[in-house]
Amino acid sequence: MKYVIIGNSAAAVGAVEGLRSVDPEGAITLVSNETYHTYSRPLISYLLQGRTDRQRMKYRPDDFYETNGCRTLFGRTAVKLEPEKRSVLLDDGTALTYDSLLVAAGSSPFVPPMAGLESVEKHFSFMSLDDANALEQALFPEARVLIVGAGLIGLKCAEGIFGRVGKITVLDLAAHVLPSILDEAGAALVQRALESKGVDFRPGVSVKRFSGGSAELADGQALAFDILVTAVGVRPNAALVRDAGGETDGGILVDDKMRTTLCGVYAAGDCVLSHDLSCGSARILAILPNAYSGGFAAGTAMAGGEPAPRRTLPMNAIGLFGLHIATAGSYTGEVYQAQDAESYKKLFYSGGVLRGYILIGDVDRAGIYTALIREQTPLSQIDFPAVCREPSLIAFGRAYRDEKLAGKKD
Repeated sequence: MKYVIIGNSAAAVGAVEGLRSVDPEGAITLVSNETYHTYSRPLISYLLQGRTDRQRMKYRPDDFYETNGCRTLFGRTAVKLEPEKRSVLLDDGTALTYDSLLVAAGSSPFVPPMAGLESVEKHFSFMSLDDANALEQALFPEARVLIVGAGLIGLKCAEGIFGRVGKITVLDLAAHVLPSILDEAGAALVQRALESKGVDFRPGVSVKRFSGGSAELADGQALAFDILVTAVGVRPNAALVRDAGGETDGGILVDDKMRTTLCGVYAAGDCVLSHDLSCGSARILAILPNAYSGGFAAGTAMAGGEPAPRRTLPMNAIGLFGLHIATAGSYTGEVYQAQDAESYKKLFYSGGVLRGYILIGDVDRAGIYTALIREQTPLSQIDFPAVCREPSLIAFGRAYRDEKLAGKKD
């Protein structure tokens, strides 16, 4: 068997390991438009902070490709799928044939049209190691940095360069930080933490036009800067499948074995639509654990195995300027809320099960809430009021603890 994997991040690694769990001999060719050993993208902000280095960023050991018998084609881009020929064309003209192919192409920064953007000399994104390296070269102690976007990428960039520049200003059209994962009250706590460090956050503001090192804002103000980072959002890299006739809907459509609608073609990671069990709909779940598990399932199926059922939901566990944040699931239904000066908790439940949560500050036992969502545990089986106040295992009945949490059955 000949396998081709497009990509080199978590989904691709999962696919290699899934393949080898079934087929120890088949030929694997891995194609990546980057030139690096597989690395953990969420760590690029820590690289700029000096909290990690290139070696420790590696997602797998140095001998990963050799140990798993992978032929690697780094610095190459897949430009066209020809599923009827079981072939993929690369940017250098090479055509690779395959029995099964995985598209694990991830996502790319979305930069909306902004007048005068081409006039900005030092303009960066913040999604890859190349982005981090380029931005680091531009930093200097007195630099005024403008970050457009107060989502996860923009705020992690702010954290990564904090202390290495003179001033950081973050703009976002939304009314608060992290609008995709936090509500207004939770975001206010995070915003206070950012502003206490000196980060200037300006909500509900957009850029009307750029002119060199100046941004004219929609409210009429002018903002001078030396370095611009755009972190408005990302888009799934679904074009390879879409252009070959595969079904997409923002992301690539796959079944429970990660098969696309193209014969012999699979997909996994940030470029696919995944089933969100917390709300029952298909959506992009751009998180590393989902990418890896999807890749492992795809690799298993590509080699003729039967992948284990996946129970996926959106989750985030991050730290920002020393403040810990954990979120999961969907924010619908009835609400339990508790807050003090340093922490925030909001649980969402409906239909007799927990649907989602927002935790800021104390996140130590977030895993208990995540398990309740993932397992769709009936709240009638536990002491839910006690679990709301303190997610302790003691609030679960003994039989439930043995069976569900300890893996035991009487």
